[in-house]
Amino acid sequence: MKFNARLMWFLTAFYTVAASGYMIWYANSTDGGFEPIASAAIAMLAVMSAFLAFYLQMTSKRQGLAPEDREDARVEDADFEVGYFAPWSWWPLFLGLFAAVCFAALAVGWWLFFIGFPLAMVALIQFVFERSRGQNAH
Repeated sequence: MKFNARLMWFLTAFYTVAASGYMIWYANSTDGGFEPIASAAIAMLAVMSAFLAFYLQMTSKRQGLAPEDREDARVEDADFEVGYFAPWSWWPLFLGLFAAVCFAALAVGWWLFFIGFPLAMVALIQFVFERSRGQNAH
């Protein structure tokens, strides 16, 4: 976890330098204007990686040395339980497909969003409740 925090701090510094360099390059290459969209996007990369670096660093301090950080750790030392995933589920594929349709609506047109969003909601609900057990289970 410490390595991941250091990597994110490095990326924060890199994105900060890249954003500054882009702003200076754009100001010198055109009529001296300021381009807000790409400048803000690159600067937000720096902010987001700083958030991740801070979180990883604080988590590393709280939990102590993780098995991934120790040189003498074995594979068995890590947590073996990642989570439960439904076998042979097709709903993540459909959810990703319909989410891609919704994001494609930004480029194609808003009418596509109105087609993709209800389908994505159906896929999300089916994905969440496919292994549901209880009174209304199928």
